[in-house]
Amino acid sequence: MKTTYLIIGAGISGLATANFLDSQDYLILEREPEIGGWCKTIVKEGFVWDFSGHFFHFRQPDIEQYLRERMPGETILTVSRQSRIFYKGSLIDFPFQKNIHQLPQEEFIECLHDLYFRGELASQDSESFEGMLYEKFGRAITEKFLKPYNEKLYACDLNALDREAMGRFFPHANVGDIIRNMRQSDNSSYNATFTYPEGGAIRYVEALARDIPAEKILLSQGLASIDLEQKIATTTQGQAIAFEYLISSAPFDRLLQMTSLPHDPQAFSSNKVLVFNLGFDRKGPRGVHWIYYPALAQRFYRVGFYDNIMGTDRMSLYIEIGYPTDATPDVDAELARTLADLRDVGVITDHELVAHHTVTLDPAYVHITKESRAQFAQLTDLLKMRGVHSIGRYGGWTYCSIEDNILEARALAQRFNQLAPGT
Repeated sequence: MKTTYLIIGAGISGLATANFLDSQDYLILEREPEIGGWCKTIVKEGFVWDFSGHFFHFRQPDIEQYLRERMPGETILTVSRQSRIFYKGSLIDFPFQKNIHQLPQEEFIECLHDLYFRGELASQDSESFEGMLYEKFGRAITEKFLKPYNEKLYACDLNALDREAMGRFFPHANVGDIIRNMRQSDNSSYNATFTYPEGGAIRYVEALARDIPAEKILLSQGLASIDLEQKIATTTQGQAIAFEYLISSAPFDRLLQMTSLPHDPQAFSSNKVLVFNLGFDRKGPRGVHWIYYPALAQRFYRVGFYDNIMGTDRMSLYIEIGYPTDATPDVDAELARTLADLRDVGVITDHELVAHHTVTLDPAYVHITKESRAQFAQLTDLLKMRGVHSIGRYGGWTYCSIEDNILEARALAQRFNQLAPGT
């Protein structure tokens, strides 16, 4: 078999690439029996859940319009985010650093003092993510929320991460922003408003897949190996496919394993996230879309409320628990602990659990380090010389939005459209 464009992965990035190619000479390999990647949706006992909380934040109106045109009849909700932090038994507004005035007076003064004298108190490596937190926010804000929360999220030492590991998605705030927020609340950020289809995140995936002929997507066929010299990919089913260009959204470290390129596997690490989707017999807390939990007393780092997003009459939650990538979660034990923790923090009381679903995302968040940045830049240059392009959150080993993935795929496809095959 031969194709000009071999696309690895039928998630957002892979499907978007196919959408924007002028050529129809492409094939999509997908190792799973269905499309979507981590943007799959589950419907169970009347509850609509995703593999995790996938909410769409569009900065480019044309991208949103492109998707909406391909999902006629779908109700798409536009939601103004309401997010909170559970801190010592109380809820305060997110982000923490802009709402320290909501803390008890003594802690507020401590945070404000350490913020003002942050240059004197910070001694960590300012080139690390943890060092950046101390440098910008001082000891108290960092140690009360930013450090413990992100350690639960990333499941690693924050000193190992690059200071820009979260890029534009980290809610920075200077002293003026923090002081100003005490009198006039402004908690806006990149996801202050988001959209969500009533049918779940899969509806956006289906919109991208709508115009792709079924025979162009080879399901249950992953990528096993790549011969970079011969430009031949071998699938997990043993099929050899010759290609001119290969576009991969597979995790970059796994792509490297399928090539003969020498690399340091220790340069690329990530976490995994155990997700519980839980459906209860009646409502719980109202007026909040998700809550962050920095304390070690709770295993989860975030709880999201689908019912408050979708306006339904039974509580529908997603729960996220971070693990090192080499850990193996005990799912049954974690579910029991999760239910106990939900009671302890007041999310559930005598609620009855009527349906649940679980999935482990691996990888979930990649660890962006100095070494991963350097290795990625070097190795992607070599891969591009052989016609291989690695894109998306995992293929690009980055922190980005779903819209970013679509924009990156479109830009790559447009560059291909300017080339004649074989150039």
